Amino acid sequence: MAYGYEEFKRDVYKLTNINLSLYKERQMKRRIESLITRKGFDGFESFFQGMKQDDVLLRTFVGYLTINVSQFYRNPMQWEHFEQIIIPYLKEHYGDNITIWSAACSTGDEPYTIAMIMSKYFSLDKIKITATDIDDDVLAFADAGIYSAKSLVDLPKEYLNAHFSKVDDKNYAISDKIKKCVTFKKHNLLEDKYFTNMSMIVCRNVVIYFTDEAKDKVYKQFHDSLRKDGILFIGSTEQILRAKELGFETLKTFFYKKK
Repeated sequence: MAYGYEEFKRDVYKLTNINLSLYKERQMKRRIESLITRKGFDGFESFFQGMKQDDVLLRTFVGYLTINVSQFYRNPMQWEHFEQIIIPYLKEHYGDNITIWSAACSTGDEPYTIAMIMSKYFSLDKIKITATDIDDDVLAFADAGIYSAKSLVDLPKEYLNAHFSKVDDKNYAISDKIKKCVTFKKHNLLEDKYFTNMSMIVCRNVVIYFTDEAKDKVYKQFHDSLRKDGILFIGSTEQILRAKELGFETLKTFFYKKK
């Protein structure tokens, strides 16, 4: 029997615990085929065998699969709404006892953005953000906290001046005080147990790559992870089509409240 994409998905799941069947097939298959060609393999089988023998290739595949695109203060208007509307809401409902989960956090730009904004309204020892991703390499990058000037282009100068130091002409290091607000952990949204008792979950521009069935499952689990009246913050390319059925109501565009 010919070894095709179905066999590749089966073997990838055994090797990595990543279920490719929960991703939009045509889009994901095309991305993987492009990577296979670029890496000089002749098909799914030879590429899979290559990953089994080469840990660097395997990590490249996982990183490519998770589409790590991130930037500080990405989509500025959403962050303005977070500061002006959501932070007062969180303070009203939870006081200083606020727990935040930044899911699929990529290189850490997002959880650090949250911490910097919150530092204007809370003492740093009260800011507790759990940031997760499936990719070990981006988690290590995030934990190191060194970023290029390009990734900081949208960040307001007040945050850059207050929380970064220049490493060289092209790179900046985030302050240890902000780093201490964020705990990075490995987590697979499609497989692992979800956290509980969260005041807010931030998951932006990730589930667009999942099947509709997988999206609903993720949103339902997010709902169960949130405290009463908790907030789910999604990306600018997303909307929850079955929000009411999944237990959410819109608080503000891209911000959903647990009913």
